[in-house]
Amino acid sequence: MLLSEARLGDCVVDVRIEGGVIREIGDLGGGGVPLGGRWLLPGLWDEHVHLTQWAASRRRIDLSAAASAADAARLVADAAATSAGTVVGRDFRDALWPDRPTAAVLDAVVADRDVVLVSADLHSCWLNSRALARFGHTGSDGLLREEDCFSVVRRLDEVPVEESDAWVADAAAAAAARGVVGVVDLEMAWNIDVWLRRRDAGFAALRVDVGVYPPHLQLAGDRGLRTGLPLDELITVGPAKIITDGSLNTRTAYCVHPYPGETEHPYGLLTVPPDELERWLRAAHEMGMTPAVHAIGDEANRLALDAFQTVGCPGRIEHAQLLRWEDLSRFRELGVVASVQPEHAMDDRDVAERHWAGRTDRAFPLRSLLESGVELRFGSDAPVAPLDPWVTIAAAVGRTRGDRAPWHPEQTIGVSDALAASARTRVEVGQPADVCVVERDPWAASPEELRTMPVALTVLAGRVTHDAL
Repeated sequence: MLLSEARLGDCVVDVRIEGGVIREIGDLGGGGVPLGGRWLLPGLWDEHVHLTQWAASRRRIDLSAAASAADAARLVADAAATSAGTVVGRDFRDALWPDRPTAAVLDAVVADRDVVLVSADLHSCWLNSRALARFGHTGSDGLLREEDCFSVVRRLDEVPVEESDAWVADAAAAAAARGVVGVVDLEMAWNIDVWLRRRDAGFAALRVDVGVYPPHLQLAGDRGLRTGLPLDELITVGPAKIITDGSLNTRTAYCVHPYPGETEHPYGLLTVPPDELERWLRAAHEMGMTPAVHAIGDEANRLALDAFQTVGCPGRIEHAQLLRWEDLSRFRELGVVASVQPEHAMDDRDVAERHWAGRTDRAFPLRSLLESGVELRFGSDAPVAPLDPWVTIAAAVGRTRGDRAPWHPEQTIGVSDALAASARTRVEVGQPADVCVVERDPWAASPEELRTMPVALTVLAGRVTHDAL
């Protein structure tokens, strides 16, 4: 493949690709695929995705506009009137609602079918009475949190593999259309065999690093798996992930200060005690797995960093949303990557101002992390935010969405840093031919223009996976 008239930095060049690798860059005489001076960039990665859930959520009722439980119930009633079977919704955010999401509210609109609504942060779900009985939670008032929620979501995902794989293929094609060449898939299941099956069926749209969770760590060890081990050209063993606290919207992120009005878990919920976390980190590290620790609250992040320090191994912290200032430099000192999701700051800004009042200057502190020498990796946590790196980049660069004023603009970062956190390769000779071509100059684009960046071409290992030229 020859890409001609590609804008690379301040130059317009030709790029020759052979064997899935960039072989030559310069004035090569033109011909090939004419890019007409469009901008050539490294292919983009999403470092934190739940791909099966993202694929399924694209077919569920969107409740993101609901401003109350009553609003959400009306949306559910409208959708139920034109569908059959279990009613499944997504993306409700109840932390600022004036009324409480209960089974009774849903029973009033749909009582003869199961209703399961999954929150935007995936850490809670809201069921009507019929669904509570089906999933074994008849003693609940309708709102399930953390592991109770996860168990319901896992059962929702039990659809025929042909159907699920078709959904994933469709979602992967949509990702490629946004310049994505790879994802870290952190689906909460034994996903290695799932991806080997998809590979055997011809999946070739993305590179996939496949994560492993604690219940399957020993199985991974018994099979000789380790982070970075290629299972084929595109499928690689990813990190070993453990969840140590909850989330902000569910008010279970584990924090130094209490949540206003919360009595059951006033400081959030620590799901893995420090000594257990240390044992798990050590086991994963000795097995050759890179540990990836979910930590959102500032106390959960402190404890995670303490565990990395005690064990003496590098790794990743997933989310790192609220941090103590004194912990920023510890990421760099301990070799811990901050795997963050900038669009969450746009989704959570109002919830944070209520539940983390007086501390939001250190929520999603991207610039401060960079200035402390910390390596940033960007993702979406889809379906929590869209699997679209341009949405992610726009949130990091602008700290705003729509016509709202930027939220803590002192924590914005530059386009070059945002692109570096969204890519694993460079457009250089000898690098993998994972590239994308865009219609606008990213360095001159506004945050809203970045958010909607038109992608003209995506190339993965020298193969075109999206073509809108």
